[in-house]
Amino acid sequence: MGLIGTIGLVLHPRRDCGGVIATIAKWARDREIHAVGLADELRETEGVVGIGAAELGERSDLLVSLGGDGTMLRAMSLAFARRVPVLGVNLGRLGFLAEIDIPDLDDSLGAIDAHEFSVEPRSGLRVTANGRQTTAFNDLAMVRVPGNGMTEVELWVEGHPFVRYSADALVVATPTGSTAYNFSAGGPIVSPRAEGILVTPVAPHSAFNRALFLSSGEKLALQVLPRSGELAIEADGRLVGHLGPGAVVDIETVPDAARVVRLGRTTFYQRTQRKFRLTGSIETGSSDEL
Repeated sequence: MGLIGTIGLVLHPRRDCGGVIATIAKWARDREIHAVGLADELRETEGVVGIGAAELGERSDLLVSLGGDGTMLRAMSLAFARRVPVLGVNLGRLGFLAEIDIPDLDDSLGAIDAHEFSVEPRSGLRVTANGRQTTAFNDLAMVRVPGNGMTEVELWVEGHPFVRYSADALVVATPTGSTAYNFSAGGPIVSPRAEGILVTPVAPHSAFNRALFLSSGEKLALQVLPRSGELAIEADGRLVGHLGPGAVVDIETVPDAARVVRLGRTTFYQRTQRKFRLTGSIETGSSDEL
């Protein structure tokens, strides 16, 4: 008996996914598998039933993300409640989370249905601020609002104040998110198999301007200092609110928050090498030229 009874699709909002959807719909129809997708994303596509976001995560045995890393993060969010496995299909620029390209899709779905795959757990961040809770899979960013002063934040670990940052923004990232905003801010690349939380200032103005890597078991709190300007709070690039001086953001690691399908085609380091074009990144002269 196959693993998949219902396959759910999550689409890139601006790319033409029609041909790929047709391929998946035919594959599912031939195996008497139900194919569903978000009603507001689907056009008139035969064989794929449009449903709501909550129902998509509830009904699907596998979510297929068609797009890039942003689409993959959205699929991981939809899969969060039941930890549904997510397969990333690359539709353009190479990302870090997508596992396969379009030509590999049919064989890959067959391998998954035959249980010939592994699942890579990814941690998330449970973020609580202003009485509201959200989950981030890449990162949380506390960003200065232009014209309202700097991001001035005190970092607390396990209930004790540790260090203060003054910066344009402060990024708190999972290992998955280490290659995103954290990397752009000068933070390190971290293996997705690592367990911990990265804290990286963006354009820091404080005396202490280095990134930190905390244990996943340590509770982290960020208090907005009295001299800070208004801050925008983003979770995986989505604006989730604003904070003023005195506000506190509590952050905890959520182990196994997402389950990414891996078929053994590439490793994290191969994807990173391709994305950043690391092969041949250092060129040195011969000893005769020194």
